[in-house]
Amino acid sequence: MVSMPTLGTLPLIGGPLRNQLLAPVARSLAADRLPFEQYTDPPGDPGLFGPGSATWRVHADPSMLVGGLAALLLQTLHPLAMAGVEEHSGYRDDPLGRLSRTGSFVTGTTYGSTEAAERLIKLVKGIHRKVRGAAPDGRPYSADDPDLVTWVHVTEVSSFLRAHQRFTPFPVRGDQADRYFHEMATIAERLGGEGVPRSRVAVRSYLRRIRPELEAGDQAMGAVAFLTRPMQGRGVNPLMTAAHQVVIQSAVGLLPPWARDMLGLRPPNLASQAVVLPAAHALLGALRFAGGEPVALVEARRRVAAEPAAGRSGARTASAAVSA
Repeated sequence: MVSMPTLGTLPLIGGPLRNQLLAPVARSLAADRLPFEQYTDPPGDPGLFGPGSATWRVHADPSMLVGGLAALLLQTLHPLAMAGVEEHSGYRDDPLGRLSRTGSFVTGTTYGSTEAAERLIKLVKGIHRKVRGAAPDGRPYSADDPDLVTWVHVTEVSSFLRAHQRFTPFPVRGDQADRYFHEMATIAERLGGEGVPRSRVAVRSYLRRIRPELEAGDQAMGAVAFLTRPMQGRGVNPLMTAAHQVVIQSAVGLLPPWARDMLGLRPPNLASQAVVLPAAHALLGALRFAGGEPVALVEARRRVAAEPAAGRSGARTASAAVSA
């Protein structure tokens, strides 16, 4: 549990917040970016989704931090996906690098140009082809398995949207939530996913259908213990430690009850909710205020609004067709 005296500093704005909290968060997320991630060129290209999309709205908010951690916790329950992470990702030695690369892919495919997004997708597909082996039970796995691609995708988009709806002041709901799943399915399909759900109903149906394949094995429990442990060590910023615990507790609160039960994570009681939820809203509100709009979003808007270069007029039509 996070102590209230430490959490009381979270709403601070200006220099103290930027120096003690926002700057370390920014450095963490920039630890290891993927190549081809850029948002300024070519002029007039809306990318795979464009400024009117639900995806641009959902992915612009700091609540993605909470949703991303919730997705990682949920992903551990698939034994084949977890085996690949355990044997190939090096997340224990370089957790910030892995987080940064995942964030780089999500941000780049969301706000990058059509060409930049497609190059990132091609890059990740190439990485997936090399991630293969055998799970502890002897079953072979491969990261480019269409079923695993779909599993990872669903855990991410469902967690991103759940965090967005819980912690964003004016979230997308209803048909716009369905639109978000529909838009993001194009990424999973380009990565090789099959049977990708494209609506809230389809996502719920998918999760019910796949539950018999899930289990909390030793690798899953080890990963969860690593992800949820408090930050420790000399020189650790107390404000970052408090923020880390707020994000962890908020992410656990986003998990479906059946997932929490499988992972042995305590459901949030009224007392913890009374502390964690206000703290999470304060933390994310402070990040919004101090950080402003994401740089990628600002640059992408400028790119889309710019006059297309000669011979590139087809880019806007091609991209619009992808997100239709």
